[in-house]
Amino acid sequence: MTDTADTVHYADFHALSREIVRSVETVIDGKREAVELALTTVLAEGHLLIEDVPGVGKTMLARALARSIDCTVNRIQFTPDLLPSDITGVSVFNQADREFEFKPGPVFANIVIGDEINRASPKTQSALLESMEEGQVSVDGRTYPLARPFTVVATQNPVEMEGTYPLPEAQRDRFMVRISMGYPDDVAELAMLRTREKTSPLDSLVPVISLGQLSGMIAAVRGIYVSQAVEQYAVSIAQETRRDRELRLGASPRATLHLVRAAKARAALDGREFVLPDDIDALAVPVLGHRLIAAARIAGTGSAFQSNSIADIIHRIVAATPVPLGAGEPA
Repeated sequence: MTDTADTVHYADFHALSREIVRSVETVIDGKREAVELALTTVLAEGHLLIEDVPGVGKTMLARALARSIDCTVNRIQFTPDLLPSDITGVSVFNQADREFEFKPGPVFANIVIGDEINRASPKTQSALLESMEEGQVSVDGRTYPLARPFTVVATQNPVEMEGTYPLPEAQRDRFMVRISMGYPDDVAELAMLRTREKTSPLDSLVPVISLGQLSGMIAAVRGIYVSQAVEQYAVSIAQETRRDRELRLGASPRATLHLVRAAKARAALDGREFVLPDDIDALAVPVLGHRLIAAARIAGTGSAFQSNSIADIIHRIVAATPVPLGAGEPA
């Protein structure tokens, strides 16, 4: 990693990343893969979608990650009556100054937790599109920049459950990674019963890194080397999803970009300064799975619980795509 004033040193990067994981795991036990994928998304400057049944710790993971970083955090509870202006903000007439004054909404924070995002209408969900893609909000003809870094961590229930709306394809495509928590094993669930009866572990959680350190880690991830062969490998996988007969909608160019960015973060967390094809393989399902639609509509709703076939298709495409020789560490 490049050693500059704006970039966290190599040794510091790993110390800080371990501190974040350790901090989140004091709240989320036995879910190391989900925690690391969440951190990967933040470091890759992406947005995270956590989907699972109620009560398995989706919001807890989002809040634990946010509390582990000393930054501005806002939480939005999505409900059917939520309006777009409740998210972005609204212009209010100031009687004293005789002019309209913009009142920022909760989207103006470093980490925005969108709880049960698919309980709001598609119109309200679309209020996040500009924010997630361009890092800004446009209201009444004026544009307001958001804080940097900016990450949306959204949770959603499976669309088979009552009171949910399926996320539009454009909305799902804005999320870099989708993860599923899954049920805890018996040991973790028993420990939860013993430790959370009187207090919540979130109450004792304090930030372990500053916003400046997080920005330095993100800068370090940007400097990770990606060879042309690995880039071509990622493009080939994306191209195959668009040609596959079992898919009605393949990966977008944004998906390819997100796949490479996430791979750079994964390489940094693994202690490498370069991306390997293995990084692309490991992230193909979390990054691409929620964007693809099966031709037979088997997983057309985008639900993780109906998309086993999508994961199988991605695994088949990855296995059939030739791995580039000599891809990896720069010469």
